[in-house]
Amino acid sequence: MRPPQLPPLAVAFTLVAAAVAPAQTPPTAPAAAVEPWRQQLQDEEKAITAAMDKMPASIRLLSRRGDTRVFLGNFPGAISDYEAMIAQDSAQDAPHWRLGIAYYFDGRFTKAAAQFEKYHAFDNRDRENGVWKFFSQARAEGIETARKGLLRYTQFDREPFPSVYKMLAGEMTPAAVLAEVNQKGLQNDTRVVFFAKYYAGVMEALSGHKAEGLKLVEEAVALFNADSAGRDGPGYMWHSARLHAARLAQEAAR
Repeated sequence: MRPPQLPPLAVAFTLVAAAVAPAQTPPTAPAAAVEPWRQQLQDEEKAITAAMDKMPASIRLLSRRGDTRVFLGNFPGAISDYEAMIAQDSAQDAPHWRLGIAYYFDGRFTKAAAQFEKYHAFDNRDRENGVWKFFSQARAEGIETARKGLLRYTQFDREPFPSVYKMLAGEMTPAAVLAEVNQKGLQNDTRVVFFAKYYAGVMEALSGHKAEGLKLVEEAVALFNADSAGRDGPGYMWHSARLHAARLAQEAAR
């Protein structure tokens, strides 16, 4: 997705490592390696909340706290903040793909799909938005219905999204998407590999191959750390992949 138009959370990308859920931390890692990150995120949320006592209608602060809450796994809280942004300024609605992601992880798949549909009216070139709309609709109504509702794109988007989109349409397998990355000589482009593995993994899981899907998403997450993801990596979407890895691990354990 395109970055938020508002200033990003100043420290979010350096505070998220292992903070989303214990399931993302290797079993051998001591608890002390996780809790400082979580505590810093919680402290950031408290600091923003305190600042909002003086500026409760600040769109910038609502945006920052919403992001922090997403990274902490507090999706209802993030939704509340993101929706409050839109209540303050309706122009925030159409470009607010982050709200769609919060809806998705909160299990509100129909609302998530509708939010991504709005974003398509704002940016009709970004296939990644169509990927999320598909995943949302697939969770709500099934893969075949989601395929019928695929958003249409006529302009080239960044790699690997053309092939990822073919995968959603049933024209390529997840394995073929990953193979095409190599065929195009993009295997050393870490961002491209990240998105290919992330979305191929989610598709595998949606198709019932939960263990294979989880493995791919975890491999995508492992390509970056909190610093590199925010500096020259996939940013917000890396944190989304962490959330997805935790969710898929829970589902695979059932």
